Amino acid sequence: MTAEAVIEAWDQADPDAIHPLRRVSEEAYWESGKAQAAMLATVIPDGAKVMDFGCGDGRVAIPMAGLGYEVTAVDSSQRMLDRLTERAPDITAVHAAADGIAAHLGRRRMDAVYSLAVLIHHSYADCLHIIGRLRAATKLGGILVLDWPASDQPAEADSWIGVTTWSREQQADACARIGLEPVDSGLPWGVYRAVKAG
Repeated sequence: MTAEAVIEAWDQADPDAIHPLRRVSEEAYWESGKAQAAMLATVIPDGAKVMDFGCGDGRVAIPMAGLGYEVTAVDSSQRMLDRLTERAPDITAVHAAADGIAAHLGRRRMDAVYSLAVLIHHSYADCLHIIGRLRAATKLGGILVLDWPASDQPAEADSWIGVTTWSREQQADACARIGLEPVDSGLPWGVYRAVKAG
């Protein structure tokens, strides 16, 4: 699937369909965001300027702001951003896909970027493109937390809600080309330090 097709499908999706915990309860959905924010806080320095790429309606961005981070919430779905700003009008919300990040940031770079449940739905080429843009938005030495799963049997997603998995060799090659150094963290997502490419 193309990045545009994934974006369109997510933008039109019923909010209850975008996360399984929403079917349990609204409270369970928001509590899961608080738990993920607490995990992110174990690798992102206190008070950092962070970008939540693919922030949706703010499930993680809102609790990150509550922990004292300066959050820029980015999503390609204006519908999701509207839901976020209804709940947390003080968070900077940016309507953009990966290619629109640079226009918003200019020369400013983030201390940390996290992208949860975005990369898994894209093709290999689109995922690499997105990661490259996220790396460019992160200052040298900054932290990137990416939901970028590896598998012994890698495969591309075949639907907007499917999951793309990578081989460890593919990831290592991509990290070298993009400028990412893996960090041992114990988190369920990949954690990387922004370094000079190649």
